[in-house]
Amino acid sequence: MKYNITQPNQALSSALLNKINNKTKPLGALGMLEALALQLGLIQQTLTPQLTQPTMLVFAGDHGIVEAGVSPYPQAVTAQMVLNFLQGGAAINVFTAQNNMRLRVIDSGVNHQFAPNPHLIDAKIAAGTRNFLHEPAMTAAQCAQALERGANIVNAQIAEGCNVFGFGEMGIGNTSSASCLMSILCGIPIAQCVGRGTGLDDAGLTQKTNVLAQAIAHHDLNDGDAMQVLATFGGFEIAMMVGAMLQAAEKQCALLIDGFITTAALLVTAKLQPDILHYCVFTHCSDESGHRAMLDFLNVKPLLNMDLRLGEGTGAALAYPMVLAAVNFLNTMASFESASVSQKLEDR
Repeated sequence: MKYNITQPNQALSSALLNKINNKTKPLGALGMLEALALQLGLIQQTLTPQLTQPTMLVFAGDHGIVEAGVSPYPQAVTAQMVLNFLQGGAAINVFTAQNNMRLRVIDSGVNHQFAPNPHLIDAKIAAGTRNFLHEPAMTAAQCAQALERGANIVNAQIAEGCNVFGFGEMGIGNTSSASCLMSILCGIPIAQCVGRGTGLDDAGLTQKTNVLAQAIAHHDLNDGDAMQVLATFGGFEIAMMVGAMLQAAEKQCALLIDGFITTAALLVTAKLQPDILHYCVFTHCSDESGHRAMLDFLNVKPLLNMDLRLGEGTGAALAYPMVLAAVNFLNTMASFESASVSQKLEDR
């Protein structure tokens, strides 16, 4: 699929800044909310942005690299957690319900055959990726298919009125994929990218680091393009997120980027379409080792820093009220003129 993502037209910037600066507050007093309001106004090309049908997309997939002992949890946990999502029992269910966000769970490639469920989108590419320690995780065709299905899922949500997407994931072993994507795409040694994931001890962390170093050396993709790197080390859920992100940005939606794995997917999209960053709200800095360096590489500032490392899109869901607050203050807070409040003398 071809994507054409361009930087939002900046012609409205001065009018948006004037509206923000004339609210009944000192200049800059709402800090990052002001920058967020400006960003959302430019994304939607309006002085009165609206957030409609906010939707959290949680992509799930299994990873062949788990065979190499990179996770303390068995692969079966991926399917078990998907069922937990569908039954409403996970953290992401709590936070999306609290914030009136729709939750869509996507089977991108889980090693389990789920019964039909109205809350599950069946977009399965295969029953998990292959073990990238020995061979590419997926074929180029599978990777392209995952991107296309992610884009189609976004289009269906847009048709239902959504203009703001949260992105989350579930997949035992996917921090290994994300670490490899980060190492190669950011040019950072793998040892600085690998974290404890779902709770590895020191010995497990050493094992994981060694396995991933071997995998990177085996494939030798330092000069590979982003799609080749994604197909080699990614997961079906990560690749599907890439397609969803690209389509959401092309359709001028706001993207709420969650933690380590979601940001790794965003790294791929930014390599393919650098202007996608203008549409992204980086919701938090994960406690997973490497996420801060990834955010620094992208030169972005997250809204929250709460030591989260759960995934599922939980950080994006928790940050959504701040995004809503940015829109609400821009649209409903009084101006100095409307409230008959005197401005600072030198601002008159």
